[in-house]
Amino acid sequence: MAERQEQTVPDAVMTRIGQVVMLHHAGDREEARHRFLDLWAEIGEDGDPLHRCTLAHYMADTHDDPSDELAWDLRALTAAEELTDDRLAEHEGALAVRALYPSLHLNLAADYVKLGRSDAARTHLRRARGAAQTLADDTYGDGVRAAIHRLELRLGEDGPSGTGGWGPPRQRP
Repeated sequence: MAERQEQTVPDAVMTRIGQVVMLHHAGDREEARHRFLDLWAEIGEDGDPLHRCTLAHYMADTHDDPSDELAWDLRALTAAEELTDDRLAEHEGALAVRALYPSLHLNLAADYVKLGRSDAARTHLRRARGAAQTLADDTYGDGVRAAIHRLELRLGEDGPSGTGGWGPPRQRP
C-alpha cells in the first residue's frame, strides 16, 4: 500500500514543466523559453531522464531557429534512450517509453525538413512510422499518425504500405 501511495505523489518538476507548457500554449513563447531554461539549469545535463526528455521536447517548440529546435529535440531523444518503463510508471498517467519515440522522431524529421536536410528527415520519418505501430488507438496515437502522414505527403513518401500511410489525417479535437 505504501508503495502505491509513493507512485501517486505528484512529481513537482513535471508539474512545473506542465505549468510552463500552459504558459507557452497561452501564447507567451519567450517567457516559456526563459522558464524552461531556468528549469533546465536546475535539472542539469545529468538529471532525471524523464524530466530532461519532457522539458527538452517542449523546449524545442519555443525556438524560432530550426537549429536550436533540432538541438533540443536531440536532447529529448537522448534522454528518452535513458528512460525505463519503470521510471515512467512512477509518473501518474505516463506513457510507455516506446510511445514517446514516434513523436520524438517525427519532431526530428520536421526539424530536418526546416533545415533543408531531406535525407535526415526521411530517416527520422521512417523511424517515426515504424515506432508508431506501438501507439494505442486513441486521440494521442491518432494525432501522431496524422502528423506522420502529413509529413510523408510533404516529403513525397509513400508510407508503410505504399498507399500513403494510415489514411486521411484526422482532425485534432
